[in-house]
Amino acid sequence: MTDAAIGTIKLNASDELESPARRALLRLFKRKGAVVGLVVIAAFVLLAVFAPLISPYEPTATSWSLVRKPPSALHWFGTDDLGRDILARIIYGARASLLAGAISVGIALSIGVPLGLLSGYRGGFIDALISRMTDAMLACPFLILAIALAAFLGPSLGNAMIAIGISATPIFVRLTRGQVMNVKVEDYVEAARAMGNPRWRIALFHILPNIMPALLVQATLSAAAAIIAEAALSFLGLGQQPPAPSWGSMLNAAQRFLTNAPWMAVWPGLAIFLVVLSFNLVGDGLRDALDPRER
Repeated sequence: MTDAAIGTIKLNASDELESPARRALLRLFKRKGAVVGLVVIAAFVLLAVFAPLISPYEPTATSWSLVRKPPSALHWFGTDDLGRDILARIIYGARASLLAGAISVGIALSIGVPLGLLSGYRGGFIDALISRMTDAMLACPFLILAIALAAFLGPSLGNAMIAIGISATPIFVRLTRGQVMNVKVEDYVEAARAMGNPRWRIALFHILPNIMPALLVQATLSAAAAIIAEAALSFLGLGQQPPAPSWGSMLNAAQRFLTNAPWMAVWPGLAIFLVVLSFNLVGDGLRDALDPRER
């Protein structure tokens, strides 16, 4: 046997021994768009975490002598209608947006995945009941439902996150149900059932781990939608309340000065665009990297 053939055999053997998570991670880092998205998200996370150390000014400090000043050496992004530094408010506003994305998706996962798992695995009356409730919620557009729930709960960032999380729950219920119905007929699930494993153990230890890739991709994409929803609710006065900084409320304040002070709208709009685009790029990269058919 030639050295080239031996090398090929060793390479194939190492590929087989390599863990699926490592292979998926390597495939993810080969996608330039996903890597760029991860870098941008990591940068905004660092800004949010270390905001007191990075921000040049207090986000709520006003100065009537600095009202609507254009970008300069002292104020890189300019100032707003109350003389507050826009860069400082962008940095602190990242906390509200990223927190809304993470907590809202966490709420949707914690409610939607168990319901979808129960619906898809048990079937029968339970499946029909959960499916009809899900269909009823999906009949209302996501953002409209979030606005209605936020208005009912009251204007605050916490209530906005709850409203967004509940509005996103039907997506995870339907996705989980569909994935479970595909997986529960696989041979390894039938083997686990034949060995006498209880239903809860089969659902949690045999089915759930095998549907996690699809849930992870959807969670990433839903985080982008949650950030947009939080900005929309703050724009309407139902999210983060002034004077606390939020990209949505900054856009609301900027709409009256688009002609005289366009920088007030450009920077928060650009921040929303970059974060949402980055989450979508990471979600697309994860979808390709976690596809078992990818080599």
